[in-house]
Amino acid sequence: MKTNATYFVNDEARPLRYGEVNLIDPPRRRLRGEPEKTGVEVFPVFCGFCGTDLELMRMGRRGQLGPKFPAGQARLINGHEGVVWVPSQNRFAIVLIRGGNSFDPTRFTEDETYFEYGCDGADGIFCDRGFFHPDMLLRLPARYDGIEKLPLSLAEKLVFSDPYACAVFQHERMCDIGAAQNFRVVMAHEGLSRNDAMERAVEYTFARTVIYGLGTTGLFIGDQIRRNHPEAKILFAARSGAESKKAAFVREELHCDYLSVGGMTEAQAADAVVASLGGKATVFVGASGAEAEHRVAFAHGALGCNGIYNSFSLGPRVGFDTMPFGFKNHVIMASINFTRKHMEQAISILSESRFDRLVELIDKNEFIADPMAAYTEKIYAKGAPLKTAVIWNAQYIDTEA
Repeated sequence: MKTNATYFVNDEARPLRYGEVNLIDPPRRRLRGEPEKTGVEVFPVFCGFCGTDLELMRMGRRGQLGPKFPAGQARLINGHEGVVWVPSQNRFAIVLIRGGNSFDPTRFTEDETYFEYGCDGADGIFCDRGFFHPDMLLRLPARYDGIEKLPLSLAEKLVFSDPYACAVFQHERMCDIGAAQNFRVVMAHEGLSRNDAMERAVEYTFARTVIYGLGTTGLFIGDQIRRNHPEAKILFAARSGAESKKAAFVREELHCDYLSVGGMTEAQAADAVVASLGGKATVFVGASGAEAEHRVAFAHGALGCNGIYNSFSLGPRVGFDTMPFGFKNHVIMASINFTRKHMEQAISILSESRFDRLVELIDKNEFIADPMAAYTEKIYAKGAPLKTAVIWNAQYIDTEA
């Protein structure tokens, strides 16, 4: 079967293209031990752009995409954020992105394999039609059962399902690691039992949190921490001006502080973070995609003793001086992606949120006419909105709702 799609290839000049491609539908496993299943046909309706797409385009320029292509193919249909229509089931769905021959594709081991729709080994949703594992087509909240047109405002919220699920998983991981990292400190300071100290240590972990960067991943991690730890001091530090739309959203919706570090040296940024938090950070989330973030945390001392550095940027290298690192008992953690449970939580939270305020649309015809120019000159250009999305199939969208 053929379809029109945007897709990546290895090509220095044109790694991202739009045109007709042959669809494939190999049997896949959702989890290890489950049977392989071929896909269900869907029509993508609403698609969001992710920084991963931009990085894949750069990899294509460098000829590095071979391992990312589906088996036997020399191209990858991109796109992993959005909503699809499942005609055989008369419903809308969110595609669960990661599966594979592993017990937990988020925490796969060396003898396990995984795939990611639109990112790694499996075609994504920037296409007129596609095939996806039937058990990886997640339902919208029950109140939307039976609808035949998707409210645009809901589509704009649900386009964040993938990154928000990542944030749910990130929060879970930070709680697990923070409890183990800090319960002995709490026992010593407060004279609590081991069990009580473990519980208290989670709150201790987030007492002074800095999120360095203001993309969607950082924003949603901050939202998760605020929802689960209302007493936490949370500071976003990023280059955007203090009166920018993103900074205003952080203050008004997440009830977090914002610090503009644009124009500051790394040392000045570290000092400003510490001053704004009223002490050194207990958690430092690196979400800016810039090399500066780890130096602000470690070399310039924004991260305090027993602190956790959550490396959530794709691209920067993280480095540290082993002497202070060891004596300050720092921990570096990193993990990407999520399980079905996290995605379902994200869908529920987002449907009640106001994150649609952060989405701006690009016209489909403008995008497909020159996808590379759209990426570099609009979607990821300086001053671009926090999230850009495209109505891929207007037949299924209610633009007035």
